[in-house]
Amino acid sequence: MKVKVLFVCLGNICRSPTAEGVFTHLVKQKGHEDLLEIDSAGTHAYHIGVSPDQRSQEAAKRRGVELGHLRGRKANSEDLDYYDYVIAMDHENYDNLQEISTESNRHKIKMFMSFATNADHDEVPDPYYGGEKGFERVLDLVENASKGLLERILDSQLKNSI
Repeated sequence: MKVKVLFVCLGNICRSPTAEGVFTHLVKQKGHEDLLEIDSAGTHAYHIGVSPDQRSQEAAKRRGVELGHLRGRKANSEDLDYYDYVIAMDHENYDNLQEISTESNRHKIKMFMSFATNADHDEVPDPYYGGEKGFERVLDLVENASKGLLERILDSQLKNSI
């Protein structure tokens, strides 16, 4: 049975597709693609069906991660039932997800940076209105947190198989 992970930001064109792409890339590098199902969404419907921001795509591509095939969509309450991990990029999106959750699925909502090691941020900042350095910073944070998240999932799977 696959572990299902959903990354969530505001519009699903910068941070969450970057997280989906980076995490997918890491999972494939480690040979665990058969173990996970990965997606991303936004808490608002600003960019449904739209490709990730071009700046996100270019920054990710420089690190060997392809995002062009991804399309924006809005997170919904069914996602909270379906996914095992619902990963918020910041406190605003965490709160937005809490609003559509139920008592039975609220525990699935986590802050992405809670999986990072030695992080100086508790959120992945929105790079949309910033310059190129903001997109690089997002990638640094996402790569860090992705490693911790994958480790947590693999540890959990190992414990469940014993």
